[in-house]
Amino acid sequence: MAQNRIMLVDGMALLFRAFYATAMSNYFMVNSKGVPTNGVYGFVKHLFTAVDTYQPSHVICCWDMGSTTFRNEIFPDYKANRGEPPVELIPQFDLVKEVTASLDIPNVGVKGYEADDCIGTLSQAYKQDAEVLVLTGDQDMLQLLDANIKVILLKKGYGNYGEYQPHTFEEEKGITPAQMVDLKALMGDSSDNYPGVRGIGEKTALKMLKEHGTIEGILENIASLTKGQKEKIERDMEMLHLSRKLARIECAADVNCSLEDAVYHINREAMMTKFTELEFKNISSLIKATS
Repeated sequence: MAQNRIMLVDGMALLFRAFYATAMSNYFMVNSKGVPTNGVYGFVKHLFTAVDTYQPSHVICCWDMGSTTFRNEIFPDYKANRGEPPVELIPQFDLVKEVTASLDIPNVGVKGYEADDCIGTLSQAYKQDAEVLVLTGDQDMLQLLDANIKVILLKKGYGNYGEYQPHTFEEEKGITPAQMVDLKALMGDSSDNYPGVRGIGEKTALKMLKEHGTIEGILENIASLTKGQKEKIERDMEMLHLSRKLARIECAADVNCSLEDAVYHINREAMMTKFTELEFKNISSLIKATS
């Protein structure tokens, strides 16, 4: 029997990317009911293109469920720098899940966790017996790389991907995927709004990790660091440990999805009904990858 190939889709990453690609030119594809559909349309296009490229046997789509997670509880400023989503995107959050359901693809999400955590948890559960492909635009997911887990990063346009396996990541970054959590803990993450150790950037953080392996290794050898590095780490020690908790994808979230429900098989009638209801243009060109 051929090994299962399970594609875990970071739904928000595809939706946001698709939305902003056309929103920049004020093209929102508003249908006759006044509902914008540009993000959902582009989401489907990204999804079908990836499925056509990688031919998974199973597909599951993971979502953030609301804006607060366990990370906000331990650090209230987590992602506090993000503005409200554009009004044209808001109705598309529910719509995109309806469309995913019409394709018989499970929508998975759990309150208190991000889509990343759902993907991390499911990838760990499936990797023993299957090849797992994580489809995302989020570099943070690279920490999940493993012998049976590949990360497919969306690049500009449709059908352009950066494909990562553990060895390709190590060749590019000079550290292992597991060390990426400590890298982010040291340098912080401006897009998620946590500082790490102030004054330590990627270059210094990478150098420290290559020399000492982990944050514990760095702290054990703190005397060998430069005076400035030592002072910065000692000053922000608490934030360093907190940032590591924020950076690490939780791989034991309370989420599961039976593979039986995730077999990739589209009911074309249900799909066409939904696409017609949303007044998608060029439906035939959109679905040619599914035939």
